[in-house]
Amino acid sequence: MNGSLECDTDLEVSGSDKLFRFVVHGVLLNAIGAGGLLGNALAVLVLSRPQMRSSVNCLLVGLAACDTLLILTSMLLFGLTALYPYTGALRYYYYHVCPHITPYAYPLANVAQTMSVYLTLIVTIERWVAVCHPFRAKALCTSSRARWYVVGTAVFALIYNAPKFFEAELVAVGDPQAGEVIYCVQANMNFRTETYVAVYIHWMYLVVMYIVPFTALAVLNACIVRQVRRAQRERARLSRVQRRELSLASMLVAVVLVFFLCNLLPLLTNAFEVFLGDAFDNLDPLVKTSNLLVTINSSVNFVIYVIFGEKFKRIFLKLFCARRTRRGRDSPEHTRDDSFASCGERVSLRLVRNGTLRKARGGRSRRAASPAPTVYYPAPPALPAPPQTPSTEVSVTSLETPSRWNGTSRLHF
Repeated sequence: MNGSLECDTDLEVSGSDKLFRFVVHGVLLNAIGAGGLLGNALAVLVLSRPQMRSSVNCLLVGLAACDTLLILTSMLLFGLTALYPYTGALRYYYYHVCPHITPYAYPLANVAQTMSVYLTLIVTIERWVAVCHPFRAKALCTSSRARWYVVGTAVFALIYNAPKFFEAELVAVGDPQAGEVIYCVQANMNFRTETYVAVYIHWMYLVVMYIVPFTALAVLNACIVRQVRRAQRERARLSRVQRRELSLASMLVAVVLVFFLCNLLPLLTNAFEVFLGDAFDNLDPLVKTSNLLVTINSSVNFVIYVIFGEKFKRIFLKLFCARRTRRGRDSPEHTRDDSFASCGERVSLRLVRNGTLRKARGGRSRRAASPAPTVYYPAPPALPAPPQTPSTEVSVTSLETPSRWNGTSRLHF
């Protein structure tokens, strides 16, 4: 093969830039993305269990699916392509496979990131209703409504990002008669006019993907945090359901906080692109770091669920740990196990004193031991028959047994 063929975007790239791209995308993004794919798969498996069924968990399943697609496309577009310029590995993927999938992976990545942003917003709205307006939550926060929210978000994301299917084009470089032909991806300049770039790519992206969702998230989470703090002062007076709702709200506040932290740098880079114009080309390392941060954000939700979600952690341990937790906690409403296991059997008795009777927990009453049988002995012929042996009742005294790319960084070729 003719190794001298290169795309225009690869010309005059310094060795330091190749090294930075290799470390940030080739090593870190691929490693974190692989862990994120596994974590999101486990999260979907746990959140889909019958005892985890709820409106917010339905939304979190949709969020995990979007994060999975976002990580996968990010690895295909950024992670794997960062290996060849520095190491020389995966050259066929770099010049033949990736250019053919980019026109489809690029818009799908944008669809996934749009869904992730707005599903995060919908989850926050759902928690705001449950915490701040609990009497309306029963009617508004249902699993059937949550499914429609996910479908509606997907439709909106597809419509909003439909133009991105026409932004890139595939170009063949080289002479088939002379040797190798490579393929390069470049912007479709007939479609990406100056007006299109200014209105849709810059301003609409900034408003739709940042200003609207970030402002709403900030306001709603401020209300949730205030309500949680107020409720914690009266925690002793809260019901079990109310405490569970507050715990779930705290976990999702942590999700949103990580979302803000990981998307702050992407927000700045996109703002620089809008206001600095051509000077943005000098900020390429900032863009690469932004892509890494949004991949991190898509990969860490599982860790947050395990740390802050007590019920999520319990179900996860039941599914994947060799030693099962006690059987009584399988129900989503159990908060304590009232049974005690001994020698592999469940013993659950209460001592009710009523003569020699003992009563089991299920209400079944029986004698501890049946009366001894009456035995008759034959009488000698010269003597009167011996008296009948009285029945003996034996009672046994029993003991009572105590009783859980996301983000908005733009793709850059």
